[in-house]
Amino acid sequence: MSNADQKTLNSKYAWRELAQQGLPKRSAAERAADFLEIYGLYDEATAREQASRCIQCPNPTCVEGCPLCNPIPQWMQLTAEGRFLEAAALLGSVTNMAEICARVCPSDHLCEGACLLEAISQPVPIQALEQFLMEYAFAHGELDSSTSPPNGHKVAVVGSGPGGLACAEQLAKKGYAVTVFDSDVIPGGLLVNNVPAFKLDKSILQRRLDLLQKRGVTFRLGVKLWQEVRLSQLRADFDAVFLGWDSRRARPLEIPGAQLQSVVQALPFLLQKTTPLPLDLPKIDIAGQRVVVIGAGDTAMDCLRGAVRYGASDVICVYRRDEPDMPCGKQEYKNAVEEGARFIFCALPTEVLGDENGRVCGLRLVRTEVGLPVNGHRPYLIQRGTEFDIETDFVIPALGFDPLPCPPTDQQETPTLNAWGGITVDDNQMTSVPGVFAGGDLVRGPSLILHSVRDARKAAEQIHDYLVAKRDARKLA
Repeated sequence: MSNADQKTLNSKYAWRELAQQGLPKRSAAERAADFLEIYGLYDEATAREQASRCIQCPNPTCVEGCPLCNPIPQWMQLTAEGRFLEAAALLGSVTNMAEICARVCPSDHLCEGACLLEAISQPVPIQALEQFLMEYAFAHGELDSSTSPPNGHKVAVVGSGPGGLACAEQLAKKGYAVTVFDSDVIPGGLLVNNVPAFKLDKSILQRRLDLLQKRGVTFRLGVKLWQEVRLSQLRADFDAVFLGWDSRRARPLEIPGAQLQSVVQALPFLLQKTTPLPLDLPKIDIAGQRVVVIGAGDTAMDCLRGAVRYGASDVICVYRRDEPDMPCGKQEYKNAVEEGARFIFCALPTEVLGDENGRVCGLRLVRTEVGLPVNGHRPYLIQRGTEFDIETDFVIPALGFDPLPCPPTDQQETPTLNAWGGITVDDNQMTSVPGVFAGGDLVRGPSLILHSVRDARKAAEQIHDYLVAKRDARKLA
């Protein structure tokens, strides 16, 4: 790279000279025919250029927008200078599984949405640069799998989803012997069960699991929690316990006809291709069929894009508000449109229509009008007399998730629960049971993966402090 080019890369005004450039993407026709990841990676020159667009704000709003307070400007500067391994090391020090989070994080609602350039140009492509850095580090064998010497303490982690894996990694780094328990026989939680392979190839997750095992983390899978393994047993066998399994249930479609055949919830639909396990579910064959997905979050986009890949003849999304109000990521919406999904905005389903055999044959809708914002949210108003029907063979509700109450753990050792049945914790992520910590969905209800990772990182630090304090107290006794 020439000196002139280098000067341009370091310019405070590179954002004005260089347009935002997304990751290279396979054509819609090609990617709609398989379940492979759709994005490639930046080359080194492009990564440097895109990182140089960061204006190094004195009060970086991107950091405020990240649940993990990722020091984005610092590793952006390192990336712009071509110091990729240093940048990746800094990124990995604050974000567990950064290569995974970068693929599933709704960045346009978080760090990129908070970027100051969003208002005057285009934000720095933080998510794309995270992917580049982590893959660069893996490719150069620079992902550190070292740990501190064993400290003699054992910790049980219940749940192998993002929170459980993050907690296990943080504790293993400090020399703890960590065992992860899960009722599933494949680790990963919602990363396996909810996220399609075209967004997160399972080899990416497996690579991280292999790294955890190199750090000494062991997995006990396929166990019946609170039947074969009880909390009292874990407390007796381990010095501390972290509870962090995914806990959510799909919101039901509550309109007439929702019980008809071919009304299929989003998760069973996605599980056909997201899990490698045989399922105790009827096969959902939509090849050549018309499909309507209700909702406009990321799960709805996953269903739309999955339906295209399953060979549906027509794929339609129905959303009760307008396009600007969609809760999904902008890129997810764009990808769905490119791959052939159609959208009906400002329409509310009122009835699933069935034929004489009890199968879906249509969906009745009513037009809505979006009102003025109230507390940052635009309500919708039903327009009476505007009902209309559309033909369809399958209806897939993707209406979000509600919290799932924590099941009883032990008669004597069930942590204190909140009003909806979630576990309550103190400021240190500890439950009412001494030495038992919790985080993620179990505590806060359905939320972002990054929130689970943040809770898990905090819990790992507090577990360490708790066990060090207990050790020191024993020495003084």
